[in-house]
Amino acid sequence: MTLQDYHSRLSDPASRKFETFSYLPAMTADEIRRQVAYIVGKGWNPAVEHIEPAYLMNSYWYMWKLPLFGETDVDRVLAECEACHQANPDNHVRLIGYNNFTQSQGASMVIYRGRTV
Repeated sequence: MTLQDYHSRLSDPASRKFETFSYLPAMTADEIRRQVAYIVGKGWNPAVEHIEPAYLMNSYWYMWKLPLFGETDVDRVLAECEACHQANPDNHVRLIGYNNFTQSQGASMVIYRGRTV
């Protein structure tokens, strides 16, 4: 078995990898919908965050509103993701699923990539 180098470099913003799904092809709208359904189906609290691509390597992302505590409507979660993207079209937007039981992130994925310089 041969391991593959992903050619992700700090000097090349377009090549940077983040979150698990960034190593896979971009998710379709249906695949994103299924991920949101998984998050709310597990009872996790969805939250939307965003950041400028230039600051991607920082650990702080801006929270878009408060987490959607107890939200089970997939369309509402997707609408908040889209609203964040529309308000911040140049930013990366990620969806988080907070697990109340373990008090940690159960899921985290970038669903919109911002423009790189």
